[in-house]
Amino acid sequence: MILPSEIRFADEHIKRAFYALEQGDSSQKELYKFINQAIDNIEKNAFCGIQIPKNRIPREYTSKYGATNLWKYDLPNAWRLIYTIRGGKAIVISVVLEWMNHKEYERRFNY
Repeated sequence: MILPSEIRFADEHIKRAFYALEQGDSSQKELYKFINQAIDNIEKNAFCGIQIPKNRIPREYTSKYGATNLWKYDLPNAWRLIYTIRGGKAIVISVVLEWMNHKEYERRFNY
């Protein structure tokens, strides 16, 4: 199912960190480009990522963001973008929670 969504950041810290990547060194600028492309794809289809099983959702996401579902979008160079989908009848909202490299992802999700 293709379902367009509106992108939001979980909080101002995440938003500022994302835009700071654009001003960083070459690897940060590259990561900014990858995340920006992911955001474009998620806006077109909220379900383009891979759903993380509910029993794998870290408590931190549930308590801090109220996330009841989590999605992973694989970025190049083994980075991961983690987001949750919220919605009502009128609009679907995809909320970017964070991005991390593969090693951090495995630690966070106990793989």
